Amino acid sequence: MSQLFQLQCPQCRRYFGNGPLTICEECFSPLEMSYDLSSIGRLIDRATIESRPQNIWRYAELLPVAAEHRSGLPVGFTPLLAAPTLARRLGVDGLYLKNDSVCFPTLSFKDRVVAVALAQARAFGFEVVGCASTGNLANSVAAQAARLGLEAWIFVPSDLEPAKLLATAVYGAHLVRVDGTYDQVNRLCAEIAETRRWGLVNVNLRNYYAEGSKTVAYEIAEQLGWRLPDNVVVPMAGGAQITRIAKGFSELVELGLVPQSPVRIFGAQAAGCSPITTAAQQGVLEIVPQQPATICHSLAIGNPADGYRALQVIAASDGFAEDATDDEIIRGIRMLAETEGVFGETAAGVTVAAAGKLIRDGRIKRGETTVLCITGNGLKTTDALVADLPFEPALAPKLAAFEASLDRLAVPA
Repeated sequence: MSQLFQLQCPQCRRYFGNGPLTICEECFSPLEMSYDLSSIGRLIDRATIESRPQNIWRYAELLPVAAEHRSGLPVGFTPLLAAPTLARRLGVDGLYLKNDSVCFPTLSFKDRVVAVALAQARAFGFEVVGCASTGNLANSVAAQAARLGLEAWIFVPSDLEPAKLLATAVYGAHLVRVDGTYDQVNRLCAEIAETRRWGLVNVNLRNYYAEGSKTVAYEIAEQLGWRLPDNVVVPMAGGAQITRIAKGFSELVELGLVPQSPVRIFGAQAAGCSPITTAAQQGVLEIVPQQPATICHSLAIGNPADGYRALQVIAASDGFAEDATDDEIIRGIRMLAETEGVFGETAAGVTVAAAGKLIRDGRIKRGETTVLCITGNGLKTTDALVADLPFEPALAPKLAAFEASLDRLAVPA
């Protein structure tokens, strides 16, 4: 390669340079981002990385963005929290939370992928950007486009949570609600990308957008003292994040930044939209699309674009996939909050509930190091908890009223 990164067809191995491309024009295979790791290995080491600011750009050589286009936003390097109380509740040791519910600027891991995608959008000269989204991506594209002075068009299913709609509109983006599922919204955006010179981050910029997820893997390894975990549990929607986390771990090993060690990759989905976990549990690599019916809108993608590759990653790592019902999702959210003081959105409830099943089934062992990926903040999905956490009637401002109600109020919700 004449440069450190460029698009490549995984089938015919042809290189395509860099551009808003998605498909090989020869064999019609989806393109992937390829890196000259032998050259990159001469540019970075642990000390160099550790000396840099604590954001995703500390791993700049491993991201497909030219130096002059990297934004100054402090995205990423979110906490890796030990979770001893949750670990005891689930019956394991060595449990950690990769807490992207505090990622800047919009409190989800999507801030990572958008930072990379919009940097390349500027490099390609796009003045209008946008996305199809189940919520978190909408928030992040709107916020970062505003910061960068780009016009933003955001397309979402009409049943999206009000908090996520508000957290998109407030940045001045053009918000288009579509009467359909995410998959229908995404198809509309694909058609728009063919007719307008717009940079749609999960359509014609998808190969750059997805690479931002690798920084989760880089940070986990660095925060563990430059070693890999035994297990990682990742919520899945389109499947891009789980595949890029696996890619990130592999790149660290190839560069000699961490010792080689097997990492089992586990996926988690909502039972009401679980095309990837269904296939994994059946031991097949074919995705059968599903119609979403779940409170977890952020994972409700019935026909996941990276589903096949997600299944390959799970199988190759000797991992597995689990799902969670709506009731289990609510219990997972509350368990995470009550044990570790972390309020995650519905996807976090999916991850905690799925991890509990994996532990009970013996797929995750007590003495192993396990990381749960918490990908978004609970303030985005408060509607899911309203029925489960009703408020008591207000008391009169009198001690007697409090004493009379004490026994009732002392019972946990």
